[in-house]
Amino acid sequence: MSGNKFVFGKDNYIFIVAGLLVSILGFFLMIGGGSEDPNVFNEEELFSFTRITLAPILVIAGYVAVIYGIMKKRKA
Repeated sequence: MSGNKFVFGKDNYIFIVAGLLVSILGFFLMIGGGSEDPNVFNEEELFSFTRITLAPILVIAGYVAVIYGIMKKRKA
């Protein structure tokens, strides 16, 4: 039995932290799109490429990186 008591190795923690940061970035990119005046609807701001396409892709990629970091076997 080795003296290392951590469940994950360094690579695992790097993938987990990187995945969390990418997911958080994706959620921050989804924020906004509202208007100060409730009678005004700004379609270009609300349905932009960043909010509709890029942000969800980043969130899913972050989740995949976290799952990979958890499932990856430690180096011996």
